[in-house]
Amino acid sequence: MFVSVLLVLLCVLFIFLQLRSGRPKNFPPGPPILPVVGNLLELNLENPLKDFERLRTTYGDVYSLFIGRKAAVVINGLETVKEAIMTKAADFAGRPQDLLVNDVTQRKGVILADYGSSWREHRRFALMTLRNFGLGKKSMENRILDEIQYTIKTLEKSIGSTLCPRVMFHNAASNIICQVLFGARYEYDDQRIKVIVQCFTENAKIANGPWAMVYDSIPGVRHLPLPFGKAFENYKTCQDFAFRLVNEHKKTRVPNEPRDFLDCYLDELEKRGDDGSSFSEEQLTNYILDLHFAGTDTTSNTLLTAFLYLMNYPHVQGPPPQDNQRFMGHSHLYRVGPGRVRKPVFTTEKHECGPFIPLFLLFRLQGTMIIQNMASVLREEGQWKFPHEFNPENFLNEEGEFVKPEAFMPFSAGPRVCLGESLARMELFLILVTLLRKYKFIWPEDAGEPDYTPVYGVTLTPKAYRMKVQPRTSN
Repeated sequence: MFVSVLLVLLCVLFIFLQLRSGRPKNFPPGPPILPVVGNLLELNLENPLKDFERLRTTYGDVYSLFIGRKAAVVINGLETVKEAIMTKAADFAGRPQDLLVNDVTQRKGVILADYGSSWREHRRFALMTLRNFGLGKKSMENRILDEIQYTIKTLEKSIGSTLCPRVMFHNAASNIICQVLFGARYEYDDQRIKVIVQCFTENAKIANGPWAMVYDSIPGVRHLPLPFGKAFENYKTCQDFAFRLVNEHKKTRVPNEPRDFLDCYLDELEKRGDDGSSFSEEQLTNYILDLHFAGTDTTSNTLLTAFLYLMNYPHVQGPPPQDNQRFMGHSHLYRVGPGRVRKPVFTTEKHECGPFIPLFLLFRLQGTMIIQNMASVLREEGQWKFPHEFNPENFLNEEGEFVKPEAFMPFSAGPRVCLGESLARMELFLILVTLLRKYKFIWPEDAGEPDYTPVYGVTLTPKAYRMKVQPRTSN
């Protein structure tokens, strides 16, 4: 009997050792790998960022993980990340093509397109077209300032009470990019755009959540009715919205007289004909959804995070208007051109929210997923005066002037740098300055202690909160 049990145990041990995946030769070090699940048990699937930092202290700036049976290499720290995405940019400019998000988007669009001719064609077209429609120009500034007036109307209605700013900021960011893409804006209570923004928000959480990890690492479950199925439903809703916009534009456009990005793409399609390029109507619907999502989710969540901190660090909001002479004369606020203002501390606060723009991006090197852990750069010891604090002095020199630290890379760098960076910077600056000049934002007395722990997803999203709005008064 004893011998039989011993033989069974030896067989189980033998099978276990055979199934266990070993690291390839010369592969970066990492924690022990278990069969089937790899290193999934090492990670908190709700938010693995702290685990990335914990493993970094053990294995160094470059280490490997197995997500299920898939190998991944995590790179950390400014010097390592710079070498990957700038010095060796072409090697690290790819994107994995076998994840949940790839299947949801049918491998169309530009954000997760692999590095190749299709990606280069569409990125070049987007940059040229967005510049033609005012990206980084005065005309875009005016569009943003016009949209801010609708935000102000919403805030005015809430004076004397509290409001949750989530929908307001999502809608503002959405409308700014919608005007460029579709030539339209939507009222904040418009049901269509509320549904689209909600789909974006849900999919951003699903894409980096535990069920996406299950989908990516265990192919056998992909056709089961599990929660990741909601991502496909949401994307279908967004596609139907995009199809309607494309069809409306096809009926109303005047060739070679584009009103917006969508018209420009249709003009390009006509010009190319059947030249075998990657331009197509199917690509267009996914492309505008990519740009709409990218222009909405990151900016709105950065604003939400900024105001969460500004309310709880009220001294950063600036002096009251009755100190106007000092306010205008010192480094807090000064004009740089007709109708334009600059406020280094406000700019700092926008930058301080950098870690809440996408924290890591996925790359592919010879079939291995590379996880660029931007959190390690944006909070790296030795690169910042106060790496773990909300403190404007992280961006000020000894004279109180704004400086951009080398480790400030919230838009990434290299060939895959965010193509909407100039728009995002302009939006964040103008919204913050305009609203903070007009109002004080106050943490409600009955709200308890603020919870800064973000909800993990494609972007880190602050938990829902409410704010009080108080008009600034002057003598």
